[in-house]
Formats: sequence, C-alpha cells, structure tokens
Amino acid sequence: MADLVYNVLFLCTGNSARSIMAEAIMNRLGKGRFQAYSAGSMPKGEVHPIAIDTLKMMDYETSFARSKSWDEFAVDGAPKMDFVFTVCDNAASEVCPVWPGQPMSAHWGIPDPAAVEGTEAEKHIAFDEAYSMLNRRISIFVSLPVRSIDKLSLQKHLDEIGRNSDKETA
Repeated sequence: MADLVYNVLFLCTGNSARSIMAEAIMNRLGKGRFQAYSAGSMPKGEVHPIAIDTLKMMDYETSFARSKSWDEFAVDGAPKMDFVFTVCDNAASEVCPVWPGQPMSAHWGIPDPAAVEGTEAEKHIAFDEAYSMLNRRISIFVSLPVRSIDKLSLQKHLDEIGRNSDKETA
C-alpha cells in the first residue's frame, strides 16, 4: 500500500514570494509525505526575482515557480487539499474559496520581503529572513506525527507554529 501524501496549499495575496518559497521548502522537506502548492488571491503574474535568487542560492530547482490564482485549486479536478496555510496577513483576512474536504488551516504570517524598500542588500536580507522563518515553521510542521495525532491537537500545533516558532530564535 502506498503511503498517504498530504496536499498543502500556501496562500498569499500576490503569490510572488512567500508562498512560492514555502511551496519549494515544503516539497523538499516533506518529500514523500507532503505535496505543496502555492497560490494567491490577486496573483502578481510573475514571481519576484529575488525570491527566485533566494531559492537558487539554497540549491532549489525553480522551474515550478509561477504566480497563479487560488481559483485553480477551487475547481473540480483540482488536487484535494489537506492543509491550507496563509503566509501573509492580507490573505488571512480575505474570504477564501470553499476548499473541498474542509482542509485544516492556519495563519503563518511572514513579513512581506517584496515590500521592503532600500538597497539591493537590504532587499536580499528581507528575502533571506522570510525564507528562514518559513523553513523553520515548515520543519516543525513536517516533524509532527500528522497521521497519529487527533485533529484538535493537530490544529493547536498548527496555530502554535504560526505564533511561536520565530520567537524561539529571536
């Protein structure tokens, strides 16, 4: 019997940076257990070039990366999501599509590195920090015993990851 693979959707408004990086990280760290996707409520239509640079610096393959609407995942035939995580505050407060199967969800807000103004170095630092925060949160998530933990306890863990995982290293 094949192992169950959980589908995970990362949402952000523009789907150009944080959600794209989260998709890449989850697909690496959760390989074989999780399949990640990303989308946005108002996709920018292109992935931020520094997000691509950040992933390439960490040896990620980036041909998967494209900015797309969350509508792609709310239609018949789309992969059924088991988990949906918002990674920006705007997407967390928006009315999301109805996801078939009622996936578990949590808000893991990450400051928007694409909104940083300043030198190229400062912008790259913002993307590196967003990557580190996402990597930490996703590392914690993939270490959870998802198959053996009850839904209420799992939801508590998902919420805690979004609230506390970055405070431990701050």
